[in-house]
Amino acid sequence: MAGRRKQGETKDLMDLVATLPWWGGVALAVVGYLVLHQFAVLPTPSAQPGQMAGFAGRTLLATFAYFFQYFFPLMCLLGALVSFLKRRKRAGLVDQVTQGKGPEMLNGMSWREFELLVGEAFRLQGYAVREQGGSGADGGVDLVLQKDRETYLVQCKQWKAFKVSVQTVRELYGVMAAQGAAGGFVITSGRFTSEAVEWAEGRNIELMDGDQLFALIQQAKASRTGEPTHAATAEPACPVCQHAMVRRKAGKGANAGAQFWGCSQFPACRGTR
Repeated sequence: MAGRRKQGETKDLMDLVATLPWWGGVALAVVGYLVLHQFAVLPTPSAQPGQMAGFAGRTLLATFAYFFQYFFPLMCLLGALVSFLKRRKRAGLVDQVTQGKGPEMLNGMSWREFELLVGEAFRLQGYAVREQGGSGADGGVDLVLQKDRETYLVQCKQWKAFKVSVQTVRELYGVMAAQGAAGGFVITSGRFTSEAVEWAEGRNIELMDGDQLFALIQQAKASRTGEPTHAATAEPACPVCQHAMVRRKAGKGANAGAQFWGCSQFPACRGTR
């Protein structure tokens, strides 16, 4: 049991470092080594009568530091390597999609690749992204976004054959309320039921289907690189914040079913055209 626990703690450390940029993991490895090395080379005083507790404590600290001055940086470097490889894979997925001719490029991805792609799309828009994995007591939240001191929750659904139901949207809304999130996104490579679209209307939840995600990725990459992509020149800028706009569909009201331009920064910005 102790061996399993230690392996779990080691993996947790690597996973935590892997959420940082790769250079952050390298920097943490260097700082960790320098700090622990200072304790590892501290001279151990001779044992004196009545001071055995202090002697034992210093000896234990030096032994601990001697071991971890190598172990901790190694875990950080491995985590940095994982971060670097993930970053390359995310960039490759974005290139794969933006070089395609339409959102059907999303359908051939695994759920994990889809989640990485969505996270990278938000990174390109300036969000800090933390990957959750969609398991545990977080209501299926896959990504946690941070921008302008606000938190947004994202649930990804790589469903090609099924429409995302209103139950999924309600569950995310409940988690948003519990965690005090400013908004949320449910993103799918497929489509949403009409009930889901109607229920999300007027709440700080954006439903994004495959067409809208494809347009968002095109715009996000174009805004960062300055190079036009297949769909980059067709979308206007938001009249409120000047960010890229994406196609959306009205869920209810007099214009139900009609398409319109909505700001890609929704719900932070509600500009439309």
